[in-house]
Amino acid sequence: MFFFFVGGVEQQVRQVLKSGVGRCINCGSMADLVEYDKVLKLFFVPVWKWPAKDPAVYCNNCSLMFPRSFSLPPPNTGPPAIPESLRCRFCDRVAEPEFRFCPFCGSSL
Repeated sequence: MFFFFVGGVEQQVRQVLKSGVGRCINCGSMADLVEYDKVLKLFFVPVWKWPAKDPAVYCNNCSLMFPRSFSLPPPNTGPPAIPESLRCRFCDRVAEPEFRFCPFCGSSL
């Protein structure tokens, strides 16, 4: 007599808490912070569902769910920040870091 058991535990998204919190570790696309449920399935039929403890990050592109600590930071969409040490304090223009004087107004950097 043979008996084959077909079942397992699956994770299903319950609610999106915040969109675009990071990037996916698998495909690099934007991922969402979600609350999810763990679902026990027997013969592909959901039998029992219980909530997970901590929120997770879910990628809509590749359907990967992973802990928040593994997510990559979201890409910087704004212009790159220029440190104050590279700006002239009088004319507010960007100067090269090796300059000791501003090439535009002549003040000391």
